[in-house]
Amino acid sequence: MEYVNFGTAGVKVSRMALGLGFRGQPEAKAGERAILTALDAGLNLIDCANVYGYMDDRANIGSSEKLLGKVLKGRRDDVVITSKVRSPIGPGPNDEGSSRYHIMREVERSLTRLDTDRVDVYLLHHVDDSVSQDEQFRALDDLVRHGKVRYVGVCNHRAWQVAQALHVQSELNAQPLITVQNPYSLLNRSLEDEMFGFAAATGVGVMAYSPLAVGLLSGAYTPETMPDDSLLWGSRRRGIFQSVLRGRTAEVLAKVRQIASEHGATIAQIAQAWVLSHPEITVSISGADTAEQVRDNLGALDITLSGDQIAALNDVSRGLRMELDGSDFEDER
Repeated sequence: MEYVNFGTAGVKVSRMALGLGFRGQPEAKAGERAILTALDAGLNLIDCANVYGYMDDRANIGSSEKLLGKVLKGRRDDVVITSKVRSPIGPGPNDEGSSRYHIMREVERSLTRLDTDRVDVYLLHHVDDSVSQDEQFRALDDLVRHGKVRYVGVCNHRAWQVAQALHVQSELNAQPLITVQNPYSLLNRSLEDEMFGFAAATGVGVMAYSPLAVGLLSGAYTPETMPDDSLLWGSRRRGIFQSVLRGRTAEVLAKVRQIASEHGATIAQIAQAWVLSHPEITVSISGADTAEQVRDNLGALDITLSGDQIAALNDVSRGLRMELDGSDFEDER
């Protein structure tokens, strides 16, 4: 297992993280096995959020943190935990957002669910223009100063917004964010527009979530084979995804399948190996729901794509900016 500095921080993390945004997870035991499989393989970074649950149901919001706290009994100090705040967790006026009120309340709830004394990296889940950045980053820095959080970061921010955040933190003499977490895959290469250059210049880490584009690059689906119980295929989206799986996406999948055959690997492994081949990417987040999926994703760490293979994948996916990155599912939890 390769370990790297987490962005501008000195803490070392595995290049693949296990994401606990389980979707359609049938029961807690499957999630527990997935976490243990990842840890036993050497993954030491677990990505969570206050809104994540092991079933796609608002009644289970927070259950991923509870599950993780249970699994980490006796091995907490060997694992780097990220969690997030901002997304709606209830109907009340203060049940979402990045206000000091909400941040301070939610970190305490996350700590209780995780059964730990600190969150290693606490991230703002989305941009919140309704709250001043002074208020947001003063609150986060107070959590650092009080030892409840070790480092801070942001998700779903553009490069200029990260630069703005760093400026505000500097003005406040607050600990600067160490990482940004955004979608990145063969079907969504928007990070290359500005974020890659920004990360190279500043050292800010980049966590790539949805490297399989919400399962489209898993190789499990075609327009004709979309199981009704899949996280993707609600009646509202079936037509959208049937269309997406044709055209450019089909060309990308064909090229990934060809290279997978050359390596004796799976389509998912090649798609993730391509993400990890970019030096600007610090960590790729595996969104596996089962131990079997974790083991398959881990295989990506053992694959080294040739220059020609990377170039071929770059060419076939050039310019793709697909917005089907997983964040569009969160509001329906």
